[in-house]
This record gives sequence, C-alpha cells and structure tokens, in this order.
Amino acid sequence: MSAPAPQSEDMSALIVAIARHADRQAFARLFRHFAPRVKSFLIRGGLPANAAEELAQETLFAVWRKAAYFDPSRAAASTWIFTIARNLSIDLKRRERYGDTASAAAQEEEVDETSGETILITAERDARVRAALAKLSQEQAMIVRLSFFQEKPHSQIAQELGIPLGTAKSRVRLALSRLRTLLEDLK
Repeated sequence: MSAPAPQSEDMSALIVAIARHADRQAFARLFRHFAPRVKSFLIRGGLPANAAEELAQETLFAVWRKAAYFDPSRAAASTWIFTIARNLSIDLKRRERYGDTASAAAQEEEVDETSGETILITAERDARVRAALAKLSQEQAMIVRLSFFQEKPHSQIAQELGIPLGTAKSRVRLALSRLRTLLEDLK
C-alpha cells in the first residue's frame, strides 16, 4: 500500500526536509503527488504529453535543487512548484521560438559549419557580446548574467536582489535594450 498523499501543510514540511536534510523519502512523496498534477497542468498549457512529462520531471528536479529557496511564509508549496513549472514551460517555448528562428537563419547561410570562417565569426561575435556586457552598468550586467547565463526566473532574481518582481522585469528589459543597441550591427 502506498503512502497517503501529503496534506497541504505537510507539503511545505516535505520541501523543508529536502532543503535541510536532502530527504529522499520526502522528495519521493512530493514527486508521487506532484508529477502527474504538473504534467496535467503543462498539457493544459499547450505542451504535448511527452514534453509535459519531461518538463514535469525537470520541475521536480528543480524542486530538489532549489528547495532551500522555498519560503513557506511567502507561498504554499503547490504555488511554488507550479510557478517553477510555468517558468520552465515559458523558457521551453522561448527556446523553441528562438531555435526556429536560428534554424531558419542557419539554412539561409551557406557557410560550412566546421570551417575556419565559421569559427572566426563565432569568436568575433562572442568577443563583441563580452565587450558589450562590459559596457553595461554593473547592475545591468548582473541582471543579464542572472537571467540568461544562470537561467534564473525573474521571480528568483527579484528575491535574490531584494527588489520587487516588476522592477526585476524592467531591469532585464532595459539591460537587453541596452545590449541590443550596443550590438545593433551584429547579425
């Protein structure tokens, strides 16, 4: 007979146990309870079943890794977990959208991907992006690193920097606008 599903107040305690003691049994209970619910949520959000299943697993893996960030006084366990799922879903859709654009551009280019020319172009672009990042204010560069290089959701950035969520989103938008201006001729 399987363990009963955790009650609302127990779920927060399970996440705290994961954070403090890397409690695998607590994680197993959370996984059994939330994996099918997160998958359904993602399917209702428009993802195919196989992608929803994979993202549900990724969501719960993020719960394991980020359990120390959970604050039961700020949100219920279910709210926190479904927010992680929603953010991962948004990230996936962005990557797919970017991937479609990138693959179309790659088809237009007739440069051999392994050629020296491609390597040189990539190195030049990397150098230009690094130089543009160096021209940003320290605050803007930090926001870009957190958002894109560390792939943190806006809510986590806001929490880490101690600023409102709207401010974090605005700062990301402003930093990207500034980068876009600095890299205008880079295509």
